[in-house]
Amino acid sequence: MRGQEGVTLREITESAGVNVAAVSYHFGSLKTLCDAAIEHALERYLDAQIQALSSLDPTSTLPELAAAFARPMVRALAAGGQDLAAMRTVARVGIDPPQGWERLTRKFEQTRRDAVQVLTARLPGVDEQELVFRTRCAAGLLNWLALAPIGTELAATPAEEIERLLVPVVAGAFHGHQ
Repeated sequence: MRGQEGVTLREITESAGVNVAAVSYHFGSLKTLCDAAIEHALERYLDAQIQALSSLDPTSTLPELAAAFARPMVRALAAGGQDLAAMRTVARVGIDPPQGWERLTRKFEQTRRDAVQVLTARLPGVDEQELVFRTRCAAGLLNWLALAPIGTELAATPAEEIERLLVPVVAGAFHGHQ
């Protein structure tokens, strides 16, 4: 992979079969186009995570929470290819998010709120601030998985197998040590 620095706007538009002038007019620069594409991929990920978490309620178990929370990443790992490449890019850029990602704040908060709702019921006595911390750590673990060599090794592994391996790890991050 050449990365953003090694590709031109013309190459992208030719590959996509679109007019370079129209893309230049709408986005202005290759960086703006790339930022928009990464933001779109993150939004799709968050939407999938929100959808998976919406099926949970306070009676859900930690493994059920972990499976729902990790489901979009499990799917990307199992699909490999462009899906995994998009998650890797989102995870890399998420370390130092570009301006404009504030519009996704409500979606980040929704995933945390949904996770904390289950965690509060399952882990009485752990304060909300710590539960938010654990949720953010679990999200970081998933980002690391996308970036680390193990993510590439898991590419094209059946989703069921990835979930079998990953759910106990994410559930452990949520549970912590009591």
